[in-house]
Amino acid sequence: MKNILVFPCGSEIGLEIHNALKYSKDFKLFGGSSVDDHGKFVYANYISDIPFIDDENLLDCLNSIIDEYDIDLIYPSHDDVVLKLAELKNDLNAHVVVSNDETCDICRSKSKTYKYFSDFDFIPKVYDISIDSFNNMEKVIKVAKDEFPIFLKPDIGQGAKGVAIANNVDDLEHHFTENPSLIAVEYLPNEEYTIDCFSANGELLYCEMRERIRVKDGISVNAITIKTEKRVREIAQIINSKLTFYGAWFFQLKKDKNDEYKLLEIAPRIAGTMALHRNTGINFPLLTLYTHLGIDVSIISNENKLTIDRALTNCFIYEIDYDRVYLDFDDTVFVKGKVNTYLMMFLYQCVNENKQIILITKHLKDINETLEALKIDINLFDEIITLTKDDDKFKYMDNDVPSIFIDDSFSERLAISNKLKIPVFDLDAVESLINWRM
Repeated sequence: MKNILVFPCGSEIGLEIHNALKYSKDFKLFGGSSVDDHGKFVYANYISDIPFIDDENLLDCLNSIIDEYDIDLIYPSHDDVVLKLAELKNDLNAHVVVSNDETCDICRSKSKTYKYFSDFDFIPKVYDISIDSFNNMEKVIKVAKDEFPIFLKPDIGQGAKGVAIANNVDDLEHHFTENPSLIAVEYLPNEEYTIDCFSANGELLYCEMRERIRVKDGISVNAITIKTEKRVREIAQIINSKLTFYGAWFFQLKKDKNDEYKLLEIAPRIAGTMALHRNTGINFPLLTLYTHLGIDVSIISNENKLTIDRALTNCFIYEIDYDRVYLDFDDTVFVKGKVNTYLMMFLYQCVNENKQIILITKHLKDINETLEALKIDINLFDEIITLTKDDDKFKYMDNDVPSIFIDDSFSERLAISNKLKIPVFDLDAVESLINWRM
């Protein structure tokens, strides 16, 4: 088993790496961050307060972490961190999961990318406009004449942050004054696509498209797999032949007014929404790690159409200690004619943590027969207590060990809370008891 440090682990990229690797028997995950982020809610082994990448102590800190936790590989999970660790890789005491240095450098800058591929027709038109251009307004007007709207974006950036559309010269001057690092390119009005790729030993082994249907804060939150066109594969092969990738990478295309594909950017890293193709069978982080370890890999992918939709999700760290769970059955374990699968997930979490599970129920039928019919093993429960309709549950419950109580009935929860003084939970609050850290 290899120890992997994912840094920064709370980025969308770091969270996708966690989802992709958390069940792998070959790797133990450690999450590292410079800020207090979501990574601490999902990484069981969380390391905080790592210096920012511009801190002179970064190298020494990372090497200290590598030595303390026996880290074998560092998996950078942010564009700036990819480039920085690529620069430091010869001085780090662990292998850095990055592509070729030149590739990382070119891909981090859109102007370098466009210049590097300037001989190819998939590069968008780039206008010779910079902050200094406005000292000669006639030149700006000449360059921009008949070209509006013009799209502006930071040379180094991600997630659509800092982008703008200029409809006239005054817009251009305003935006360049606000951000001199902008580059001006042709406006591409049509659909945007991301192409997830995987390369090993110089060969492009995987290349498939996904359409970005809905984007929020620069992150694709709804996307769908689509058939990869011949022209897109040609562009991918050209990029792969010119740059050197070790593992997963992606690029983005958008169609111009003539319905021709134009390149937006290339990134030699995991993308958060690679989760879409991961669920068709392509585990990009896992394949990338195997490649860096010198292990030959094969690709298997399901061809079915798949849609991903992402939204904010809730994770909790509940400061509560309990060794026993009391819970109801009707409308709790069994809800609206179905087994409550979310609650069952929590119950098996309790099994893993050696917590007692006691079912206390006023079920009208034979509870053992009902459990058997629902294919719920009675051995899941350390004890099953069956009561009459008018009986009080608190009479059969002890608080000799720290306990909690789960029941859909408010009156039952109120009685237990008053009599036993233990935490009580309705079904909607069970999510706060789930431990996602692995």
